[in-house]
Formats: sequence, structure tokens, C-alpha cells
Amino acid sequence: MSRALLPPLLTLGLLLAACVSTESAMPGETAGAPANVVGSEWQLRELGGVKAIPSPEATLAFLDGTRASGSGTCNRFTATYELSGNSIKFGPIASTRRACPPEIAGQEERYFASLQNAERIASGGPDLLIFSKGADKPLRFTRAATAKPAQ
Repeated sequence: MSRALLPPLLTLGLLLAACVSTESAMPGETAGAPANVVGSEWQLRELGGVKAIPSPEATLAFLDGTRASGSGTCNRFTATYELSGNSIKFGPIASTRRACPPEIAGQEERYFASLQNAERIASGGPDLLIFSKGADKPLRFTRAATAKPAQ
């Protein structure tokens, strides 16, 4: 190969590498494809870059290949979901209607809205990330302590 071709090819390679995006949630972190989430349960740790209320916890369980459930912080919920590769979409969320303190109700409303607008799912180290339309940062979950590892 001619030495004259090396600089343009190197430049092209760098440009192509710069165009590839992993849309990681944190600087220096790569977001990969999720493991099989069926049968796993997760605890919400961050909602759009803000730490989640620690108690009561918001959770998300993938019961099977089409149904999810959990706690919105105050109310229990259930929804269907479709997972294709790293794309995820939740159906309408049905929840109980308990009265909650304003701070908890506000987090629950944002959590449910983020799930309804979910577009992409990824793993970020040990965490599960769900990216929602219009949100700068993803929902960040850690595996529930009582949950079995995903197969």
C-alpha cells in the first residue's frame, strides 16, 4: 500500500469510529446489549440522572417475555412489554391508586412516564439502563438482592 494512501485511510477510520455511538449514560462508560432480562427483578437507583427515593423502592420485574410488574414507589403496577434486540416498548401501565405523599407521587409519575416513553435497553456494567424518548439520562437499575440471575 502506498504511503500516500495511509493518512487519508487513517483519517477515514478515525471519522468512522467517531460516528459510532454507544449512547452511554456516564462519561467513560459503555452501554452494551442487555442480558436476557426475562425472570429478573430490578431496583430503580436513578431517574433521569437524579437519585431515586430509597424507601419505598421503585422496582421493575420482567415476569416473562411479555409481562412486567413492580412498584412505582407507592403503587404496584403491571404492563406488557416488547423487547427486540436493544429496543424496548411498554404497553399501557395499570396501577393501584393509593394516595401518596407529594414527593413520592412525583417520582412515581416521572417513573411511569419514563417507562411509557422507553425506547432502548442496555447494560451499563452491573446496571440495567432504560433510555426514554426526550430524556437526557436513562433510568438506572441495579439487580434486586432477592432476584435470581437472568439466564
